[in-house]
Amino acid sequence: MTEPAYRTISDVATLVGVPPHVLRFWETKFPGIAPLKRGGNRRYYRPEDVAVVRTVARLLHAEGYTIKGAQKLLAGDTGPTTSVMQTISTPVDLTVAADLATPMLVSASDTAPLAAITAIRADLVAALTAARTL
Repeated sequence: MTEPAYRTISDVATLVGVPPHVLRFWETKFPGIAPLKRGGNRRYYRPEDVAVVRTVARLLHAEGYTIKGAQKLLAGDTGPTTSVMQTISTPVDLTVAADLATPMLVSASDTAPLAAITAIRADLVAALTAARTL
C-alpha cells in the first residue's frame, strides 16, 4: 500500500505518537516541517514533512536530544564532513558497534597514551563508516 499524498495533523500525530499541539510547536522550531495550509488553517503534511517529523520525534524522544541539539543536528552544524540528513535517513544496525563494547585497557606504565587514543579513534571511525554503509 502506498503512502497517501497528504496527511492531516491528527494522522501524523497518531503516526509519531505525539499530540497535535506538539506538531504545531515543532513547526515553529524546525523549518523542515512546513505542511501545506488550506482553508481554515487546516494542515496537510506531505511525505517529506512526515519524514522530517519522524526524524525530529526520534531525535527528541528516542535519542534524548534537546530541541536546540536537534536543530543543530538537522541544520548540519556537526562538522564539515558529515551529511546529517543522509545519516538520519539511513537506518543503522547497532550490532556493528559490538566490538566497541570491549574495554581497551591502558596501563599506567604505558608510555604512549596518545597512540592508544589514536587507535581507539581509528576503531570508532571504522565502526561509524561501517554503520553508514548499511
